[in-house]
Amino acid sequence: MVNEEDVRQAALALPGVTERSSWGQPAWFAKTLLARIWEPGVLTVKTAERQALAGTEPDTFFWTPHHERSPQLVLVRLERIDQALLAELLEDSYRLAGG
Repeated sequence: MVNEEDVRQAALALPGVTERSSWGQPAWFAKTLLARIWEPGVLTVKTAERQALAGTEPDTFFWTPHHERSPQLVLVRLERIDQALLAELLEDSYRLAGG
């Protein structure tokens, strides 16, 4: 299980990543959005594997109608992942965000 502070530390450890607010929530940017807190305990990241992740672990990975137009965005329940998976998700999102 990870929390928002774990996300902050891992995201800011990536080269050139900055933090600022997006829609009133903490967000991390490379050249474009890398990750953002969607709501307490839920993180938005970019991935090329959204369908596969949500299909195999729907209790962990999901999206809302808001995200339908953005096929690279997936929501992640932080209570259901560990540090290793967080790092993997952020590295993938970093690459897609132009980092």
